[in-house]
Amino acid sequence: MNKTKIIATVGPSCNDKETLQEMVDAGVGTFRINMSHGDIDSKKQLFKLVKTVKHPEGGHPGILADLCGPKIRIVDVSGNFIIKDGDTVTISNKEGLGDIFVTSSISLSEITTGLKILINDGRVQLEVDKVIDNHSLFCKTLIGGEIQKGKGVNFPGASIGVPPLTDQDKEDLKLALNEGSDWIALSFVRNSSDIGEVHDIMDSLNIHLPVMAKIEKWEALDDLTNIADAFDGLMVARGDLGVEIPSGKVPAAQKEIISLARENGKPVVIATQLLESMIDSHTPTRAEVSDISNSVFDGVDCLMVTGETAMGKYPVEVIKTLDQVISETEASKITNKNELPDAVSKTADAISHAVCQISDDLKIKVIMTMTHSGSTARMISSYRPRSSVYALTPFKKIVRQLQLIWGVQPMKVDNYDNVDSIPGLCNKILDKIKVIDSKEQFVITGGVPMGIAGTTNYLSIQVYN
Repeated sequence: MNKTKIIATVGPSCNDKETLQEMVDAGVGTFRINMSHGDIDSKKQLFKLVKTVKHPEGGHPGILADLCGPKIRIVDVSGNFIIKDGDTVTISNKEGLGDIFVTSSISLSEITTGLKILINDGRVQLEVDKVIDNHSLFCKTLIGGEIQKGKGVNFPGASIGVPPLTDQDKEDLKLALNEGSDWIALSFVRNSSDIGEVHDIMDSLNIHLPVMAKIEKWEALDDLTNIADAFDGLMVARGDLGVEIPSGKVPAAQKEIISLARENGKPVVIATQLLESMIDSHTPTRAEVSDISNSVFDGVDCLMVTGETAMGKYPVEVIKTLDQVISETEASKITNKNELPDAVSKTADAISHAVCQISDDLKIKVIMTMTHSGSTARMISSYRPRSSVYALTPFKKIVRQLQLIWGVQPMKVDNYDNVDSIPGLCNKILDKIKVIDSKEQFVITGGVPMGIAGTTNYLSIQVYN
């Protein structure tokens, strides 16, 4: 089993049980449900559909609910029209005031003359020639093209006043929480405080899930350290990020995000255009394969495909290709190394560090983490051990949440309430999975007392019998 995990987006090309099951069998650990599309009933059906699919180790795959977020779009235009280089148009956030009507909830008060406006991922580019008032901008066309309703609009370099959650996001979040999502992805995060409203809604329903920040706004890069601290994971959403900042800066930004996530022990996901050529083709380009491999070399937890499986012709082949590239890359000597820091300051970090160091020094093949919240498994994973990591938990939801954590193979076990019962439980699991021989050593780690998150303080070297 590969250590780098796969997230796949559910869409029209794979919205049936048979195809989804084939994708899981090929390597998918978590499915993304894009909350931007469909009505309430269709979204509920997607949650139900994913739950019909079985993971090889039991239970259904994890579910990542991806909120639409406050994406600025063209709400209406004065008819579908094509503008040419040099043409002038008026953009407004009030209907009827201009040629192009954009999302009304945004503020244009910070817009200045000379600012570039990008439409449809930069395919059409405008420049602000005159700020008419707080609602309307007079623009000249730098790169022309067709202007269509629903296309995204970006204002790189400008702080556009929008709430972290739209009214639709609030309803979608409640739906995702009630329908059994395992992770929440928050789109267009600008700063660390954006998570506050998400937590408020979770508190109101008494349902708490880990939240992943999608880094796709230029403002987020300025507050990246605080975002990494506040959120439970980071996603490099390269589509909109590549519009918000010059495309040549995206690779460096990606590496910075990966590095910061790793330092904070948070999972990091790379998304967008991994295998885009396979939307219409059986085979990937060499550049796509190289891109995937470099992400694995950098130590990402997950690779996420979007349109490739949601709308592409070959969703199962996409997963098989991604799985194969990951497998070949991980077999390389370049990735076969531990990531151990020189020093740590917290007990839980020190125990996790020691577990990985001991398993490396003694050539131990298996680490067993006993976890109620998943925190022990995540900490062990952050050090990228050579050993196989099995996370044993009594909770199905934690099994699903850990499906996107690097190198962790989560397993549901019966509840355990004391340290003395743990070695016997681990031996039973080893009898089942048959990954080491009798009399070989393995490492156990967890927290005592049981069931308290973040209390990793227990380490034991045992002999499999």
